[in-house]
Amino acid sequence: MSSVGRLRYLEGPPRGNVRPRGALVLIHAFPLNARMWQSQLALADAGWHVLAPQLRGMDGGDSDPPATSIDDYAGDIIDLLDALHIDDAVIGGLSLGGYITFAMFRHAPRYFRGMLLADTRPQTDTTEGLEGRKRMLLLVREKGPAGVADEMIPRLLAGQTRQDRLDIVERVRALALANSSNAIAGAIAAMMTRQDSTPLLRAIHCPTLIVVGESDIVTPPAVSEEMHRAIPGSQLVGIKSAGHLSNLEQPVAFNEALARFLSHQV
Repeated sequence: MSSVGRLRYLEGPPRGNVRPRGALVLIHAFPLNARMWQSQLALADAGWHVLAPQLRGMDGGDSDPPATSIDDYAGDIIDLLDALHIDDAVIGGLSLGGYITFAMFRHAPRYFRGMLLADTRPQTDTTEGLEGRKRMLLLVREKGPAGVADEMIPRLLAGQTRQDRLDIVERVRALALANSSNAIAGAIAAMMTRQDSTPLLRAIHCPTLIVVGESDIVTPPAVSEEMHRAIPGSQLVGIKSAGHLSNLEQPVAFNEALARFLSHQV
């Protein structure tokens, strides 16, 4: 784990004699942490400087100031890019990471050379969704990260993954358990108050890749298809045998889709 001040991140710098292609910023999902992108660091082999920011408080960041909004996370990542002297990048994330990507674009579109939106949605929570967040806040206070992991894993992973890939199930659980209750609660509160990014979609004119697990029940493929229609020139890729955590469940297919996009569209 690298750091600049209190800002922490995983990185995969370009390796070998390949031509440097620029920065690729990958923002992690809830309730996980930056280590969920470990398999995507391999994109450094194609010349990309891969950065996976650690959202404040996650994975041992107990001394970080608590997040109160999605904008707090977005501001941290913009500060990280400035500290690393990165003027533009392909920026994206999965689920919560997508919400943060929208916030970054809203405040600082000049940083975007391209965009990745994986298993995410532009809309705010429905009334039912907000009630679910409130229940999750109670759960994390009563049972901690383990209670949240137990509650969410059946929704995060496809049934086939849960049945046949116990290693993935345990990895997701470990990623969640590495986070403190306070960090998880801060992320829940931030998601509850996020802005509706639907009006932003038609203003996204950088190359954009939308990826969705074909068995995602949290942000179903229909949501990604709607985003694809709204974002001019965007590409949509479905990942077979994957649920909400498509990069973890099918890393080879996810990396191939992202590598094609980076090579041909950015």
